[in-house]
Amino acid sequence: MTILLIGHDANRAGAPLVLLSIMRLLKAKGMQMHLLLGEGGPLLADYEAICPVTIWPAPERYVVGALADKVLGKLGLWQQFHDRQTQARQREMRKQLNLGSVDLVLVNTIAASRWFRQLALPDKIPVVTFVHELAMSVRIYSQPDDLAYLLNRTTHLLAVSKATARYYELEHGFDPDRISLYTLIDTPTLVRNVQQARDQPSIYSTLDLPDNALVVGGCGNAEWRKGNDLFITLARQVIGRAEAEIRRTDQTEHALTSPIHFVWVGMPPGSLRDDLLLDIRKAGLANQVHLIPPTPDVLRYMSRFDVFVLCSREDPYPLVVFEAGLCGIPVVCFEGAGGSPELVETDGGFVVPYLDLDAMSSRILALLQQPDLRHKLGSRLSEKILKRHPAQQSVETLVTLFNQLT
Repeated sequence: MTILLIGHDANRAGAPLVLLSIMRLLKAKGMQMHLLLGEGGPLLADYEAICPVTIWPAPERYVVGALADKVLGKLGLWQQFHDRQTQARQREMRKQLNLGSVDLVLVNTIAASRWFRQLALPDKIPVVTFVHELAMSVRIYSQPDDLAYLLNRTTHLLAVSKATARYYELEHGFDPDRISLYTLIDTPTLVRNVQQARDQPSIYSTLDLPDNALVVGGCGNAEWRKGNDLFITLARQVIGRAEAEIRRTDQTEHALTSPIHFVWVGMPPGSLRDDLLLDIRKAGLANQVHLIPPTPDVLRYMSRFDVFVLCSREDPYPLVVFEAGLCGIPVVCFEGAGGSPELVETDGGFVVPYLDLDAMSSRILALLQQPDLRHKLGSRLSEKILKRHPAQQSVETLVTLFNQLT
């Protein structure tokens, strides 16, 4: 079987990393693949080690040239020339991808819908779409016409969580009988990577964190959807409450004496980082809140977290929750923000009402104060991940579906 995979980019983020795991497991099953990407990124070499990769060419700045385009515009011919150029590029891409030899297409994320639509795929080729997005991401990363075209052409939809499946059924009218819950987490590789991270020297020496520091971690892209701003507010609340307890004359048995640090991994330089740093400084937290740029050493930071806080306003079923769980770290997340509550439940951390920062900071502080509870909930979360998401079973499910559709 020959599969055309379509992804939006090769950045080190949840959906592209899941695609990489899928590709490795499918290759082990003897599948022939070709990957089409909208853009490149740090994972490109990893993809190319598995199968041929084609990147959709960036649009030309001009149809003919700066002056010629102005002339064409005045003559009312610019759109005609532009459409002709676009069609020529589409024909060239279809030729490069050798669509006649493709048995099945797997579209990874709705962000890839813009490139899928331009392929004009033959009707006989089945299409499986793997959706990782809910309403906010759909609005940000796709155009309504592109998404409608993709969903109309999709033979079977894979949804990463119950919340995600419900969204496409209720908001986009997708037939629930053609939706399957599917999450592929390469758990053996993740477990191995976690152990390797733990075996390395602490990366926190670069941040001058004391050995007895309690670390609350966050991880993800720099965007409003991920709640980077909420992370700073939580730091202010948790650290403030801990300091208030220490000052009380009738200290409780759980009053903390260890310093608390908040560490977010995945924050690149840019205007959002600058804005957050201003908040951090004005709140007097410059020595206790740390923003780490995107890095392949995520697990070296995460394996040292004491609590993982998922403050995303929306995250369908994030890989970082699996990584945290396999590190034995309890997770605190919002109800109604995606599929994580389906995994965390009541025994893998805490699920608090949406945007209830008071409740979230209380739960974080309770976990910091009770190491036995942290260990119990973190261990249980790890057990559930290993039980519910065995990688081999997941890839067999995928192969079975592909065989049924072809």
